[in-house]
Amino acid sequence: MNTARVYAQAKLNLTLDVLGTEKGYHMLDSLVCTVDLADRIVAKKRKDGLVSVTMHGMGSESIPPEENNAQRAGEAFVSAFGTCGADITIYKNIPIGAGLGGSSADAAGVLSAMAKLYDVADFSALKALADSLGSDTGYLLTGGFARIRGRGEQVEPLGEPPMLNVLLLVPEERVSTAECYQKCDTYAKSQPHTERALECLRAGNAEWAAKLFYNDLYPAAKELVPAVEEAFADLKHLSPWGVCMTGSGSGVFAVFETEELCKWARSRYRGKCRSYLLKTCKFRERHSLYSVE
Repeated sequence: MNTARVYAQAKLNLTLDVLGTEKGYHMLDSLVCTVDLADRIVAKKRKDGLVSVTMHGMGSESIPPEENNAQRAGEAFVSAFGTCGADITIYKNIPIGAGLGGSSADAAGVLSAMAKLYDVADFSALKALADSLGSDTGYLLTGGFARIRGRGEQVEPLGEPPMLNVLLLVPEERVSTAECYQKCDTYAKSQPHTERALECLRAGNAEWAAKLFYNDLYPAAKELVPAVEEAFADLKHLSPWGVCMTGSGSGVFAVFETEELCKWARSRYRGKCRSYLLKTCKFRERHSLYSVE
C-alpha cells in the first residue's frame, strides 16, 4: 500500500452558541453537518521521515508551509506514531476563510490518509492528535451530523443527518477568526439555539429547525466584513426556511424546502458572492474514508 486518497469534506455550523470562556478559550455548543463539498487529498509513502505538502486551487498555493495545518498534521503524525513521511497533494475545492472548516478538513484528511498508509488503527490516539491541531479537526475525521461542545473537541454523533437543500454564498473578503471571537465578547448573547433546533430536527420538523439556525458570531462578523450582512440579506429575500452564517464566516447559507427551490434561488441571485448548491452528508465510517493502492 503506497498511495491513499481521501476526500476531506466541508462542514456547516447549523447553530453556534458561544457559552463563555474557559482558560482563554471560547466554549461552544454547535450543531454541525458535513456537506458534499470536499478537497481531494493524495498521500504517497516516503522512505524517510519528511512530509511535503503541495496545494492546488482556491489560492492555496500561496499558503506558507509553516502556516499550513495539513503540513502540521503530517509532521505531527510522524512524530506521534514513529512512521516514515509522505508526499501529499491537496486539490482544494473548499473556499478558504469561509467558515467551512477547510483547513481542519485537510488536517483531518492528512491524518486519515497517513493512518491508512501506515496501518495505524488506534482511532482514540488519532482523535487526540486531531484535537491538538484545531477545534474542528477531530470532528472532521468522520464528519456527519453531530453536536460539538467545549472548544470543539467534545463530539456527539447524532445519527442520520437532516437532508437539507442549501444555497451557500461566500463573499470575497474573509473574516479574521481571531478578531471575530474577540469582538463577539462585546455583544450580548441571544438565548441558546442548539438544543431547541435539535429537538425540532429529532421531531422531523426541518422547517422549524431552520428558523432556529443561528450563529452567535454573526453580529461580530458582519461588523468586521459588511459583505457578510449583504449576503445574509440577499438570501433572506429569496424566501428560504432559514439563513445562517457558518463558523466565523464569511460563508452564509440558506436552507430551502426542495432542491428545485434551491436551484431557483441560485438562478435569481444577482450579487457578487460565489454561490454553491450543497446537500448535507451522512456520517462516514472510518473504513470508507479511504481509497488505497
